[in-house]
Amino acid sequence: MFGVVTRFEGASHLTVLCADGQTRFARIPGKMKRRSWIIVGDLVIIKPWSIEGEKADIIYRYTRTQKSYLARRKLLPQEME
Repeated sequence: MFGVVTRFEGASHLTVLCADGQTRFARIPGKMKRRSWIIVGDLVIIKPWSIEGEKADIIYRYTRTQKSYLARRKLLPQEME
């Protein structure tokens, strides 16, 4: 599911506005924390938790170039552009 980072909470936790309109509390996994920097406004893919739907894990972060490519191809929801 697509999401946009809206706020940092500290300790590798973020608030993400998802494509379904819901705001979720997401965490950055350890292997991703060391490889890429995530800032406010980044487009990410999240995987909601099955037990607690208001929490999620970040799976992938798109670069600015990738985000513009997806927008040109109309693959992003209108809220994410």
